[in-house]
Amino acid sequence: MERGYWLDLFTGKTWEEFHKAGGQVSGFRKSRWATVQKMKVGDWLLCYATGISRWIGILEVTGPPYQDSTPIWKDEDFPCRVPVKVVVALKPDIAVPVKALSSKLSYFEGSPTSWVGHFRASPIREKLPDAQIVVDAMMNAQANPAPRAYNEVQWNRAPRVYDSGDDTVTIPETEESGPEEEECQDASAGAPTHEEIQWLLLQMGSHMGFDLWVARNDRRKSFQDQEFSGLSNMKTKLPAQFDDATNKTIELIDVLWLDGNAIVAAFEVEHTTSIYSGLLRMADLVAMQPNLNIRLFIVAPDERRDKVLEEISRPTFAKMKTPLREHCHFIPYSVLRAKHDQLGDYLQYMKPEFLDEIAE
Repeated sequence: MERGYWLDLFTGKTWEEFHKAGGQVSGFRKSRWATVQKMKVGDWLLCYATGISRWIGILEVTGPPYQDSTPIWKDEDFPCRVPVKVVVALKPDIAVPVKALSSKLSYFEGSPTSWVGHFRASPIREKLPDAQIVVDAMMNAQANPAPRAYNEVQWNRAPRVYDSGDDTVTIPETEESGPEEEECQDASAGAPTHEEIQWLLLQMGSHMGFDLWVARNDRRKSFQDQEFSGLSNMKTKLPAQFDDATNKTIELIDVLWLDGNAIVAAFEVEHTTSIYSGLLRMADLVAMQPNLNIRLFIVAPDERRDKVLEEISRPTFAKMKTPLREHCHFIPYSVLRAKHDQLGDYLQYMKPEFLDEIAE
């Protein structure tokens, strides 16, 4: 029977607690029991340390899954358990940075931050080609250790989690770069600004034939000497069918695409400001006009993806009659820029549905 491979997430603290308890039991949250039961004797758990983003070890399943709350970990029970033996255990300075394998692993395909979503919960079954790459890298690190600095604060931190309704999901913090990651970082030169992203959205909407609205307090802004207010289809008044309360919310949304009196799409550009305030405007709009069918988008730097996920999962938004995450989606800067450049003159032939293809 072919061996199965599973992702097993640890923090630095839970990895140390695992070894202190004898290194013979790996545990998972109660909500993961259905998945844990699929593990077979002989399967390998590929252990990943969140915070420092490194592959830290390999465990082999030695018996059937079971449920037990005997204390092993201090902060959580992790009652869905499997007996294991250690195949590889790397110290954090020897562990394999996941970005060192970015050109080989399937979950690095797509947007620059798409890989982060792979490490939100465990266990999940790893694809065989990915698993073999990770196993080979850890075996090589064990045989030929090459110490590299790591962030001890991130190693010792506790991850944030949220209850999505069906599961408890780990949200990695924004991780500080260690020396091993410097070559993976984009240079700051040429990084997009808030004004550039607003201008791109306004341009795209204009080329598609929509009327435009820009947040009232951004009217005088410009990009590369092109004033927002100078666009021929820029509206100075909002659609008349909304009440005053709705209009006060709408007038502060960064960019709107309008088709007559209908709002086709609404965009909040969250460059460095609080994502919560933008989401709150979106939530207010949905609450005040529940029958409107509007595409809502948060557009933000790629590295703020985790923050968007964290904020949209707040109880304020998650417990709405229809959770806000079902209305509002995320577009990374890099994806918007690339799509704008790709479509070029073809934008005039596009329909707003193309946004659904690039949004997360």
